[in-house]
Amino acid sequence: QVHLVESGGGLVHAGGSLRLSCAASGSIGSIDAMGWYRQSPGKQRELAATITSGGSTNYADSVEGRFTISRDNARNTVALQMNSLLPGDTAVYYCHARVRTVGTMWRSDYWGQGTQVTVSS
Repeated sequence: QVHLVESGGGLVHAGGSLRLSCAASGSIGSIDAMGWYRQSPGKQRELAATITSGGSTNYADSVEGRFTISRDNARNTVALQMNSLLPGDTAVYYCHARVRTVGTMWRSDYWGQGTQVTVSS
């Protein structure tokens, strides 16, 4: 089993910054992509940013230039630095990892429990 634990959400004024962190633990053989998704009330979960094990990144258009994703492969962690936050960034943010568990060749998707980010105007 693999577990993802997030931290770093909270309440911030528009224009402020927050940093989200996520640590993966358990029977990890290797991790392919890691990323952050977000879900606002009444909306579907959407991609915010992803990063491959090689460091290639992908951002949603709405966060490009304001958010920066990074990861530490040795520690199985991923972080999301969020700057110039807008009220529209208010959502529950979920950490994601595509993991090959120890002893298998299969990849599975794992999710964190989510952390609330609220941006006030």
